[in-house]
Amino acid sequence: MGRMSAAKLVWVRFLGQIEAVLPRRLVPFWKAPAGPQTIFFWAPAFKWGLVFAGIADLARPADKLSPSQSTALAATGLIWARYSLVIIPKNWLLFSVNIGLGITGINQLCRIAYYRYTLEKSKESNENQAKIEQTAN
Repeated sequence: MGRMSAAKLVWVRFLGQIEAVLPRRLVPFWKAPAGPQTIFFWAPAFKWGLVFAGIADLARPADKLSPSQSTALAATGLIWARYSLVIIPKNWLLFSVNIGLGITGINQLCRIAYYRYTLEKSKESNENQAKIEQTAN
């Protein structure tokens, strides 16, 4: 084997120290192919930030939401959710975060559509009311 860089050596020793203090029941999770020692764990963990941002957007008025951004989040969430189940190892954390992202994006798209629909109905109602008032005078 080749020589290990200093940073890699420090990292490996650090992981060994963590493993030494882990309860036995957590060791299988620690050593899992998609466990916390891999990018397969940390990338989805940080991707939850996008889901939380989408949930926070529920407080924003629907007219301030971006349909293109919501479409992109919904589409990528659903596409990557499928992908996370066909790769080896199956990554259930990646699946769950992408389903959350897809649901959040679809929810925002529904809010935008409902807002636009009610806006159009309100506009029609106002026009009809104006016509009624004109004929009454």
